[in-house]
Amino acid sequence: MLDARLKVSRRELILGGQRSGKSRRAECLAQSWLGVSKTHNALLIATARAGDAEMRQRIERHQADRARRVPRMHCVEEPLALAQAIAAYSAPQTLVLVDCLTLWLTNQLMPAEALVDPADAPTPEVALAALLQALQQASGPVVLVSNEIGMGLIPMGREVRDFVDALGQLNQAVAGVCERVTLMAAGLPLILKD
Repeated sequence: MLDARLKVSRRELILGGQRSGKSRRAECLAQSWLGVSKTHNALLIATARAGDAEMRQRIERHQADRARRVPRMHCVEEPLALAQAIAAYSAPQTLVLVDCLTLWLTNQLMPAEALVDPADAPTPEVALAALLQALQQASGPVVLVSNEIGMGLIPMGREVRDFVDALGQLNQAVAGVCERVTLMAAGLPLILKD
C-alpha cells in the first residue's frame, strides 16, 4: 500500500542494509510519481549482472516482482555507463530509478571481461565525477538505491575493507548532491536529509 505522504524529491538517495526495504521504498516513490499524471513515466536503470545461476534467478525474481508492483515502470540494464544512462533517459516527466549503486560500484572496481576492455574503462574517480554531474544536470527526478554496509564489523580482508571504504565515499558524494536522503531499516524510513 502506498503511503499518501510519499513525495518525490528532485534527487533522493535511499540507503539501507540488505532486505531493509530500500528497493520497495523506491518502487513506492515511482508508483506515487506515476499516479500523479498519466503523462508521467518511470524508468528503472538496473545495474546488476547475472554472473551465476543464483544471481540470474534473483534478477528474474526482482523483474517479476517489479512488473507486478509497478507495471508502468520500464527497465533498462546498464552495469557500467550509469552517468550516460541517466543523461539519456532523464526527462521532466520521467522518474529515473537506479537500483543499485552498490552493484554499479562493484562493476566499476571489478569489471567482467565481457563488459569492458580495462584499457577503455574510466577510473572509478572519473566514473563518480560523471555520475555526480549527470545527477546535477538531470531534468527529471532521480531516485538512487544503495547499500549501507559500513555499520558492522570491520572486514578482515584488505580488498573488502577497500570496498567498504569506496562505497562509503560513493554514498557520501551522492548524498551531497541529493535533496533527500532516506535510511531504511526493517522496512521503515528514517529521513536523514530533506
